[in-house]
Amino acid sequence: MQDIDIAALSRTVLWAAFALAVLFGAIAQRTHFCTMGAVSDILTMGDWSRMRMWVTAMAVAMIGFNAMVALGWVEAGKTIYAGPRFIWLSALVGGFLFGVGMVLASGCGSKTLVRIGGGNLKSLVVFFVLGVAAFATMRGLTAVLRVSTVDAVAVEFEAGQDLPSLLAAATGVAKGTLAAVLGLGLGGALLVWALMRPEGRSADNLLGGLGLGAIVAALWWVSGRLGHVAEHPQTLEEVFVATNSQRMESMTFVAPIAYTIDWLIFFSDKSKVLTIAIVTTAGVVLGSALYALGSRSFRWEGFRDARDTANHLVGAALMGIGGVTAMGCTIGQGLSGLSTLSLTSFVAVAGIIAGAVAGLKYQFWLVERSA
Repeated sequence: MQDIDIAALSRTVLWAAFALAVLFGAIAQRTHFCTMGAVSDILTMGDWSRMRMWVTAMAVAMIGFNAMVALGWVEAGKTIYAGPRFIWLSALVGGFLFGVGMVLASGCGSKTLVRIGGGNLKSLVVFFVLGVAAFATMRGLTAVLRVSTVDAVAVEFEAGQDLPSLLAAATGVAKGTLAAVLGLGLGGALLVWALMRPEGRSADNLLGGLGLGAIVAALWWVSGRLGHVAEHPQTLEEVFVATNSQRMESMTFVAPIAYTIDWLIFFSDKSKVLTIAIVTTAGVVLGSALYALGSRSFRWEGFRDARDTANHLVGAALMGIGGVTAMGCTIGQGLSGLSTLSLTSFVAVAGIIAGAVAGLKYQFWLVERSA
């Protein structure tokens, strides 16, 4: 067996992930990429432009990931999204909580990082509250509640829950072939819908949709192909280097914020090492800051009043709890998860959108009542 320098490989993977995250942050800042904003635009103005941007990114990530599956480079079952356990209730409830939370907190996890880079101090508070709530839902008080309630409701599949695996088990057709057909078919249909109107083909929409979708797919390659070691030289086990989940990972921004806070607090603990989750969190903030400073759009912003503060605190907590429960956010499930064609991801995204609509309707009601 050829000797592999795991430490050197980890550094390469981390630098590649960091570079992709910096680019992600700069593009998101430039294009105002925001799923909460997309839903708000539809409800308030009937404007589908930013939704078409999100769907374009979704389509590109889906096509890219499944092309790699067809080539034999990656497997959906080696992600956190496509295991055999379909936790549909966790995805639905967690997604709904996350959707409401991102409305109250003025944006999802990725938007929080982008806004920090642009000088938003409110988002810095959201960052820490979201991270603590997420960590508690992974390992603390709300974790116990999550495991004993919604996580207990599940459907077990013999194969993975991604559509190619399910259909392969039912039809006998090769999983790679089905991934190519479904990835290109579903992704292509989404792309056609997103680009069929002129607003979907604007410069910002093309940059945000095509660029961010490609970054998600590229990070799948970095984690699942470049960072994959079939046999660790010490343990002789398969490993994906520099990941928290011990599986291949792409962009997501709830648990990574918790891991980042944990790394900062316990920095002197040698067991706390940099991972893809941590460097991508930092990279998005840096990329956003670089663009904001370069374009002179950097602005300090704080809370307006006590109500604004309370909304952001509650929203951040809901995002941390909901994001972990649903195993992802608008990027983690909406782009990375959906790219694997996981059933859980489809349910989680539906829950997130439903929660965002409910949160926005609630805010509209408050405005009407105060008027």
